[in-house]
Amino acid sequence: MNIIKRKIFNEIKDHLDKKEISLIVGPRQVGKTTIMNEIKKYLDKKGEKSIFLSLDYESDSVFFKSQEDLLRKIKLDLGKDAGFVFIDEIQRKENAGLFLKGIYDLGLPYKFIVSGSGSLELKEKINESLAGRKKDFFMNPVDFEEFVDFKTEYKYEDKLQDFFEIENEKTFNFLKEYLNFGGYPRVILEETEKEKRNIIDQIFRSCIEKDIIYLLKSDRIDAFVLMIKILASQTGQLINYTSIAMQTGLSVPSLKKYLWYAEKVFIIRTVQPFFTNKQKEITKSPIVYFIDLGLRNFSLNMFGRVENNEQLGLIFQNFIYNKINKETEENLKSINFWRTKEGAEVDFIVRDGLSFLPIEVKFSNLLKTEITRSFRSFMNDYKPKEAKVVNLSLNTDKNIDNINIKFIPYYKELTNKNN
Repeated sequence: MNIIKRKIFNEIKDHLDKKEISLIVGPRQVGKTTIMNEIKKYLDKKGEKSIFLSLDYESDSVFFKSQEDLLRKIKLDLGKDAGFVFIDEIQRKENAGLFLKGIYDLGLPYKFIVSGSGSLELKEKINESLAGRKKDFFMNPVDFEEFVDFKTEYKYEDKLQDFFEIENEKTFNFLKEYLNFGGYPRVILEETEKEKRNIIDQIFRSCIEKDIIYLLKSDRIDAFVLMIKILASQTGQLINYTSIAMQTGLSVPSLKKYLWYAEKVFIIRTVQPFFTNKQKEITKSPIVYFIDLGLRNFSLNMFGRVENNEQLGLIFQNFIYNKINKETEENLKSINFWRTKEGAEVDFIVRDGLSFLPIEVKFSNLLKTEITRSFRSFMNDYKPKEAKVVNLSLNTDKNIDNINIKFIPYYKELTNKNN
Protein backbone atom coordinates (compact mmCIF):
# COMPACT_ATOMS: atom_id res chain seq x y z
CA MET A 1 0.00 0.00 0.00
CA ASN A 2 1.48 3.33 -1.09
CA ILE A 3 -0.99 5.61 0.64
CA ILE A 4 -0.43 6.48 4.29
CA LYS A 5 -3.82 6.82 5.98
CA ARG A 6 -4.10 10.13 7.80
CA LYS A 7 -6.35 10.92 10.77
CA ILE A 8 -7.08 14.35 9.34
CA PHE A 9 -9.02 12.70 6.49
CA ASN A 10 -12.00 12.00 8.76
CA GLU A 11 -11.77 15.43 10.38
CA ILE A 12 -12.05 17.16 7.00
CA LYS A 13 -14.66 14.68 5.75
CA ASP A 14 -16.86 15.50 8.75
CA HIS A 15 -16.65 19.19 7.83
CA LEU A 16 -17.77 18.76 4.21
CA ASP A 17 -21.40 19.49 5.04
CA LYS A 18 -20.51 22.81 6.70
CA LYS A 19 -20.75 26.04 4.73
CA GLU A 20 -17.39 27.34 6.06
CA ILE A 21 -14.31 26.98 3.88
CA SER A 22 -12.21 23.98 4.97
CA LEU A 23 -8.70 25.45 5.00
CA ILE A 24 -5.86 22.91 5.14
CA VAL A 25 -2.53 24.46 6.15
CA GLY A 26 0.85 23.08 7.11
CA PRO A 27 4.47 22.64 6.04
CA ARG A 28 5.41 21.85 2.47
CA GLN A 29 5.34 18.18 1.49
CA VAL A 30 3.25 16.87 4.42
CA GLY A 31 0.58 15.51 2.08
CA LYS A 32 -1.98 18.31 1.73
CA THR A 33 -2.49 17.68 -2.00
CA THR A 34 -2.72 13.92 -1.40
CA ILE A 35 -5.39 14.31 1.27
CA MET A 36 -7.41 16.62 -0.99
CA ASN A 37 -7.23 14.06 -3.79
CA GLU A 38 -8.35 11.32 -1.37
CA ILE A 39 -11.34 13.41 -0.28
CA LYS A 40 -12.21 14.12 -3.91
CA LYS A 41 -12.13 10.35 -4.64
CA TYR A 42 -14.43 9.79 -1.66
CA LEU A 43 -16.87 12.37 -3.05
CA ASP A 44 -16.62 10.95 -6.58
CA LYS A 45 -17.59 7.51 -5.27
CA LYS A 46 -20.66 9.07 -3.65
CA GLY A 47 -21.59 10.58 -7.01
CA GLU A 48 -20.97 14.16 -5.84
CA LYS A 49 -19.87 16.81 -8.31
CA SER A 50 -16.40 18.26 -7.70
CA ILE A 51 -13.62 20.22 -9.38
CA PHE A 52 -9.91 20.26 -8.47
CA LEU A 53 -7.81 23.32 -9.33
CA SER A 54 -4.19 23.98 -8.39
CA LEU A 55 -2.28 27.23 -8.62
CA ASP A 56 0.80 25.06 -9.14
CA TYR A 57 -0.50 24.33 -12.66
CA GLU A 58 -0.18 27.07 -15.24
CA SER A 59 -3.27 25.75 -17.04
CA ASP A 60 -5.32 26.25 -13.85
CA SER A 61 -3.79 29.56 -12.75
CA VAL A 62 -5.50 31.39 -15.64
CA PHE A 63 -8.84 30.85 -13.86
CA PHE A 64 -7.62 32.91 -10.89
CA LYS A 65 -7.05 36.18 -12.76
CA SER A 66 -10.38 37.38 -11.39
CA GLN A 67 -13.25 36.11 -9.28
CA GLU A 68 -15.46 36.17 -12.36
CA ASP A 69 -13.02 33.92 -14.28
CA LEU A 70 -12.98 31.38 -11.44
CA LEU A 71 -16.77 31.37 -11.07
CA ARG A 72 -17.26 30.85 -14.81
CA LYS A 73 -14.94 27.82 -14.66
CA ILE A 74 -16.72 26.40 -11.59
CA LYS A 75 -20.18 26.85 -13.16
CA LEU A 76 -18.94 25.25 -16.38
CA ASP A 77 -17.83 22.10 -14.53
CA LEU A 78 -20.41 21.90 -11.72
CA GLY A 79 -23.42 23.74 -13.06
CA LYS A 80 -25.45 26.02 -10.82
CA ASP A 81 -26.32 23.36 -8.24
CA ALA A 82 -24.28 22.25 -5.25
CA GLY A 83 -20.74 20.95 -5.70
CA PHE A 84 -17.29 20.82 -4.13
CA VAL A 85 -14.43 23.09 -5.19
CA PHE A 86 -10.87 22.04 -4.32
CA ILE A 87 -8.20 24.74 -4.59
CA ASP A 88 -4.58 23.70 -3.98
CA GLU A 89 -1.61 26.01 -3.21
CA ILE A 90 -3.77 29.08 -2.59
CA GLN A 91 -0.76 30.97 -1.18
CA ARG A 92 0.33 31.56 -4.77
CA LYS A 93 -2.65 33.87 -5.30
CA GLU A 94 -2.00 37.49 -4.35
CA ASN A 95 -4.50 38.75 -1.77
CA ALA A 96 -5.89 35.23 -1.52
CA GLY A 97 -7.98 36.01 1.57
CA LEU A 98 -9.87 38.88 -0.03
CA PHE A 99 -10.24 36.87 -3.25
CA LEU A 100 -11.90 33.96 -1.39
CA LYS A 101 -13.94 36.26 0.88
CA GLY A 102 -15.57 37.92 -2.13
CA ILE A 103 -16.61 34.56 -3.57
CA TYR A 104 -17.75 33.15 -0.21
CA ASP A 105 -19.92 36.17 0.52
CA LEU A 106 -21.90 35.62 -2.71
CA GLY A 107 -23.63 32.74 -0.91
CA LEU A 108 -23.17 30.30 -3.78
CA PRO A 109 -24.08 26.59 -3.34
CA TYR A 110 -20.46 25.45 -3.54
CA LYS A 111 -18.34 24.04 -0.72
CA PHE A 112 -14.67 25.14 -0.88
CA ILE A 113 -11.80 22.95 0.33
CA VAL A 114 -8.59 24.98 0.13
CA SER A 115 -4.96 24.20 0.93
CA GLY A 116 -1.79 26.22 1.28
CA SER A 117 1.75 26.01 2.59
CA GLY A 118 3.08 28.24 5.33
CA SER A 119 3.66 31.69 3.99
CA LEU A 120 2.89 35.04 5.58
CA GLU A 121 0.26 35.73 2.92
CA LEU A 122 -1.58 32.59 3.95
CA LYS A 123 -1.00 32.80 7.67
CA GLU A 124 -1.76 36.46 8.24
CA LYS A 125 -3.92 37.91 5.47
CA ILE A 126 -6.15 34.90 4.95
CA ASN A 127 -6.89 34.72 8.67
CA GLU A 128 -7.75 38.41 8.66
CA SER A 129 -9.97 38.33 5.55
CA LEU A 130 -11.74 35.04 6.25
CA ALA A 131 -12.54 35.51 9.93
CA GLY A 132 -15.74 33.57 10.66
CA ARG A 133 -15.77 32.08 7.16
CA LYS A 134 -13.34 29.18 7.51
CA LYS A 135 -12.17 26.38 9.73
CA ASP A 136 -8.45 25.64 9.87
CA PHE A 137 -7.11 22.11 9.63
CA PHE A 138 -3.42 22.07 10.47
CA MET A 139 -1.68 19.14 8.78
CA ASN A 140 1.40 17.89 10.59
CA PRO A 141 3.90 15.36 9.30
CA VAL A 142 2.81 11.72 9.75
CA ASP A 143 2.59 10.96 13.46
CA PHE A 144 3.92 7.83 15.16
CA GLU A 145 0.58 5.99 15.21
CA GLU A 146 0.02 6.65 11.50
CA PHE A 147 3.62 5.57 10.85
CA VAL A 148 3.28 2.25 12.73
CA ASP A 149 -0.09 1.53 11.12
CA PHE A 150 1.51 1.98 7.70
CA LYS A 151 4.60 -0.08 8.58
CA THR A 152 2.44 -2.96 9.85
CA GLU A 153 0.20 -2.73 6.74
CA TYR A 154 -2.82 -1.77 8.86
CA LYS A 155 -3.00 -5.22 10.42
CA TYR A 156 -3.42 -3.70 13.90
CA GLU A 157 -5.30 -0.56 12.87
CA ASP A 158 -8.07 -0.97 15.44
CA LYS A 159 -5.87 -2.42 18.18
CA LEU A 160 -2.69 -0.40 17.97
CA GLN A 161 -2.44 0.07 21.75
CA ASP A 162 -2.47 -3.73 22.17
CA PHE A 163 0.30 -4.00 19.58
CA PHE A 164 2.40 -1.43 21.47
CA GLU A 165 1.99 -3.28 24.76
CA ILE A 166 2.62 -6.80 23.42
CA GLU A 167 5.23 -6.10 20.74
CA ASN A 168 7.59 -4.02 22.90
CA GLU A 169 10.73 -4.65 20.87
CA LYS A 170 9.11 -4.00 17.49
CA THR A 171 7.49 -0.84 18.86
CA PHE A 172 10.82 0.44 20.17
CA ASN A 173 12.52 -0.29 16.83
CA PHE A 174 9.76 1.63 15.06
CA LEU A 175 10.30 4.47 17.53
CA LYS A 176 14.02 4.65 16.77
CA GLU A 177 13.30 4.64 13.04
CA TYR A 178 10.78 7.44 13.47
CA LEU A 179 13.11 9.48 15.69
CA ASN A 180 15.79 9.17 13.02
CA PHE A 181 13.83 9.81 9.82
CA GLY A 182 10.79 11.80 10.94
CA GLY A 183 7.33 11.90 9.43
CA TYR A 184 7.41 13.38 5.95
CA PRO A 185 5.28 10.99 3.84
CA ARG A 186 7.70 10.86 0.88
CA VAL A 187 10.56 10.01 3.26
CA ILE A 188 8.56 7.19 4.86
CA LEU A 189 7.59 5.76 1.47
CA GLU A 190 11.19 5.48 0.23
CA GLU A 191 12.95 2.18 0.91
CA THR A 192 16.64 3.07 1.23
CA GLU A 193 18.42 5.57 3.45
CA LYS A 194 19.99 7.15 0.35
CA GLU A 195 16.58 7.74 -1.22
CA LYS A 196 15.20 9.08 2.06
CA ARG A 197 18.15 11.48 2.31
CA ASN A 198 17.56 12.75 -1.24
CA ILE A 199 13.91 13.44 -0.43
CA ILE A 200 14.59 15.30 2.85
CA ASP A 201 17.24 17.36 1.02
CA GLN A 202 14.63 18.32 -1.61
CA ILE A 203 12.12 19.24 1.09
CA PHE A 204 14.63 21.43 2.94
CA ARG A 205 15.73 23.15 -0.29
CA SER A 206 12.11 23.67 -1.33
CA CYS A 207 11.34 25.42 1.95
CA ILE A 208 14.41 27.65 1.61
CA GLU A 209 13.94 28.41 -2.07
CA LYS A 210 10.16 28.86 -2.18
CA ASP A 211 9.49 30.47 1.20
CA ILE A 212 12.59 31.85 2.87
CA ILE A 213 14.23 33.44 -0.17
CA TYR A 214 10.88 35.08 -0.97
CA LEU A 215 10.52 36.36 2.59
CA LEU A 216 14.11 37.52 3.10
CA LYS A 217 14.55 38.90 -0.44
CA SER A 218 18.31 39.43 -0.82
CA ASP A 219 19.01 39.02 2.89
CA ARG A 220 21.37 36.47 4.47
CA ILE A 221 20.02 33.08 3.39
CA ASP A 222 23.27 31.46 4.58
CA ALA A 223 22.71 32.94 8.04
CA PHE A 224 19.18 31.54 8.12
CA VAL A 225 20.43 28.02 7.28
CA LEU A 226 23.17 28.32 9.92
CA MET A 227 20.61 29.49 12.48
CA ILE A 228 18.50 26.36 11.78
CA LYS A 229 21.57 24.15 12.33
CA ILE A 230 22.38 25.87 15.61
CA LEU A 231 18.77 25.56 16.81
CA ALA A 232 18.79 21.86 15.87
CA SER A 233 21.90 21.32 17.99
CA GLN A 234 20.18 23.06 20.93
CA THR A 235 16.80 21.30 20.79
CA GLY A 236 14.95 21.83 24.05
CA GLN A 237 17.52 24.29 25.40
CA LEU A 238 17.10 27.96 26.21
CA ILE A 239 17.72 30.24 23.23
CA ASN A 240 20.67 32.54 23.83
CA TYR A 241 19.96 35.33 21.36
CA THR A 242 23.33 37.03 21.81
CA SER A 243 25.32 33.83 21.29
CA ILE A 244 23.39 32.73 18.18
CA ALA A 245 23.55 36.26 16.73
CA MET A 246 27.33 36.23 17.10
CA GLN A 247 27.63 32.78 15.49
CA THR A 248 25.45 33.75 12.52
CA GLY A 249 26.74 37.29 12.10
CA LEU A 250 23.25 38.70 12.57
CA SER A 251 22.06 41.46 14.85
CA VAL A 252 19.76 40.31 17.65
CA PRO A 253 16.71 42.02 16.05
CA SER A 254 17.49 40.31 12.71
CA LEU A 255 17.91 36.96 14.47
CA LYS A 256 14.50 37.35 16.12
CA LYS A 257 12.98 38.19 12.72
CA TYR A 258 14.57 35.04 11.21
CA LEU A 259 13.23 32.94 14.08
CA TRP A 260 9.78 34.36 13.45
CA TYR A 261 10.01 33.42 9.76
CA ALA A 262 11.20 29.90 10.64
CA GLU A 263 8.11 29.47 12.79
CA LYS A 264 5.73 30.95 10.20
CA VAL A 265 6.91 28.52 7.49
CA PHE A 266 6.49 25.60 9.91
CA ILE A 267 10.09 24.52 10.45
CA ILE A 268 10.13 25.14 14.21
CA ARG A 269 7.88 25.99 17.12
CA THR A 270 9.01 28.20 19.98
CA VAL A 271 7.82 27.45 23.51
CA GLN A 272 7.59 30.20 26.09
CA PRO A 273 8.52 29.82 29.77
CA PHE A 274 5.98 29.29 32.54
CA PHE A 275 6.37 31.95 35.16
CA THR A 276 4.62 33.87 37.90
CA ASN A 277 5.97 36.91 39.67
CA LYS A 278 8.61 34.90 41.44
CA GLN A 279 12.06 36.43 41.04
CA LYS A 280 13.83 33.09 40.80
CA GLU A 281 12.19 32.09 37.52
CA ILE A 282 13.61 32.73 34.08
CA THR A 283 10.97 34.76 32.28
CA LYS A 284 12.28 35.70 28.83
CA SER A 285 14.11 33.12 26.74
CA PRO A 286 12.02 30.55 24.82
CA ILE A 287 13.12 27.09 23.71
CA VAL A 288 12.75 25.58 20.24
CA TYR A 289 11.40 22.28 18.94
CA PHE A 290 11.21 21.06 15.34
CA ILE A 291 7.94 20.19 13.63
CA ASP A 292 9.67 17.31 11.84
CA LEU A 293 12.40 15.26 13.53
CA GLY A 294 13.96 14.13 10.25
CA LEU A 295 14.44 17.72 9.11
CA ARG A 296 16.05 18.51 12.46
CA ASN A 297 18.47 15.60 12.08
CA PHE A 298 19.18 16.43 8.43
CA SER A 299 20.24 19.97 9.31
CA LEU A 300 22.90 18.45 11.62
CA ASN A 301 24.00 15.82 9.06
CA MET A 302 22.66 13.13 11.40
CA PHE A 303 19.69 12.04 9.29
CA GLY A 304 19.09 8.33 9.88
CA ARG A 305 22.26 8.02 11.93
CA VAL A 306 21.29 8.97 15.47
CA GLU A 307 22.30 6.13 17.77
CA ASN A 308 23.63 7.53 21.05
CA ASN A 309 21.16 7.88 23.89
CA GLU A 310 21.93 11.53 24.62
CA GLN A 311 20.89 12.64 21.14
CA LEU A 312 17.96 10.22 21.05
CA GLY A 313 16.86 11.61 24.40
CA LEU A 314 16.71 15.17 23.01
CA ILE A 315 14.82 14.01 19.92
CA PHE A 316 12.47 11.92 22.10
CA GLN A 317 11.67 15.04 24.12
CA ASN A 318 10.88 16.88 20.85
CA PHE A 319 8.76 13.88 19.79
CA ILE A 320 6.68 14.02 22.98
CA TYR A 321 6.39 17.80 22.68
CA ASN A 322 4.89 17.47 19.18
CA LYS A 323 2.24 15.10 20.49
CA ILE A 324 1.36 17.20 23.53
CA ASN A 325 1.29 20.39 21.47
CA LYS A 326 -1.18 18.91 18.98
CA GLU A 327 -3.53 17.94 21.78
CA THR A 328 -3.22 21.28 23.59
CA GLU A 329 -4.00 23.22 20.40
CA GLU A 330 -7.08 21.09 19.72
CA ASN A 331 -8.33 21.57 23.29
CA LEU A 332 -7.49 25.28 23.58
CA LYS A 333 -4.86 24.68 26.23
CA SER A 334 -1.31 26.04 26.25
CA ILE A 335 2.10 24.47 26.75
CA ASN A 336 5.12 26.02 28.45
CA PHE A 337 8.31 24.91 30.16
CA TRP A 338 9.72 25.83 33.58
CA ARG A 339 13.25 26.96 34.42
CA THR A 340 14.70 28.74 37.44
CA LYS A 341 17.88 30.75 37.80
CA GLU A 342 19.16 28.01 40.12
CA GLY A 343 18.84 25.44 37.31
CA ALA A 344 15.65 23.64 38.34
CA GLU A 345 13.55 22.63 35.31
CA VAL A 346 10.41 20.83 34.19
CA ASP A 347 10.09 19.88 30.53
CA PHE A 348 6.46 20.84 29.95
CA ILE A 349 3.65 22.59 31.80
CA VAL A 350 0.23 22.16 30.18
CA ARG A 351 -2.08 24.98 31.26
CA ASP A 352 -5.86 24.69 31.21
CA GLY A 353 -7.36 27.86 32.67
CA LEU A 354 -6.02 28.15 36.20
CA SER A 355 -4.96 24.50 36.46
CA PHE A 356 -1.75 23.04 35.07
CA LEU A 357 -0.12 19.66 34.53
CA PRO A 358 3.67 19.30 34.83
CA ILE A 359 5.20 16.67 32.53
CA GLU A 360 8.72 15.27 32.67
CA VAL A 361 10.16 13.23 29.77
CA LYS A 362 12.69 10.44 30.30
CA PHE A 363 14.24 8.40 27.47
CA SER A 364 14.86 5.43 29.73
CA ASN A 365 13.25 2.27 31.09
CA LEU A 366 12.47 3.54 34.57
CA LEU A 367 12.55 0.86 37.25
CA LYS A 368 11.44 2.97 40.21
CA THR A 369 8.81 5.66 40.80
CA GLU A 370 11.39 8.34 41.46
CA ILE A 371 11.17 12.01 40.57
CA THR A 372 13.89 14.61 40.19
CA ARG A 373 14.58 17.33 42.71
CA SER A 374 13.47 19.89 40.09
CA PHE A 375 10.14 18.16 39.60
CA ARG A 376 9.56 18.02 43.34
CA SER A 377 10.50 21.69 43.63
CA PHE A 378 7.83 22.69 41.10
CA MET A 379 5.20 20.58 42.84
CA ASN A 380 6.08 22.06 46.22
CA ASP A 381 5.71 25.57 44.81
CA TYR A 382 2.55 25.11 42.73
CA LYS A 383 0.70 22.10 44.23
CA PRO A 384 -0.80 20.69 40.98
CA LYS A 385 -3.47 17.99 41.36
CA GLU A 386 -1.47 15.54 39.25
CA ALA A 387 1.74 15.19 37.26
CA LYS A 388 3.22 12.91 34.59
CA VAL A 389 6.54 11.26 33.90
CA VAL A 390 6.60 9.96 30.33
CA ASN A 391 9.21 7.23 29.90
CA LEU A 392 9.92 4.13 27.82
CA SER A 393 8.23 1.42 29.90
CA LEU A 394 7.17 2.12 33.52
CA ASN A 395 3.39 2.20 33.88
CA THR A 396 2.14 2.96 37.38
CA ASP A 397 0.85 5.71 39.68
CA LYS A 398 2.37 7.05 42.87
CA ASN A 399 1.08 9.55 45.38
CA ILE A 400 3.74 12.01 46.49
CA ASP A 401 2.77 14.80 48.89
CA ASN A 402 -0.91 14.30 47.96
CA ILE A 403 -0.16 14.72 44.26
CA ASN A 404 -0.98 11.81 41.94
CA ILE A 405 2.01 11.18 39.66
CA LYS A 406 1.40 9.03 36.60
CA PHE A 407 4.44 7.19 35.26
CA ILE A 408 3.31 6.47 31.72
CA PRO A 409 5.00 4.71 28.76
CA TYR A 410 5.31 6.89 25.66
CA TYR A 411 3.02 4.63 23.63
CA LYS A 412 0.21 5.16 26.13
CA GLU A 413 0.82 8.90 26.10
CA LEU A 414 0.51 8.90 22.30
CA THR A 415 -3.00 7.46 22.44
CA ASN A 416 -4.07 9.50 25.47
CA LYS A 417 -6.48 12.27 24.43
CA ASN A 418 -6.79 14.01 27.77
CA ASN A 419 -3.55 15.78 28.57
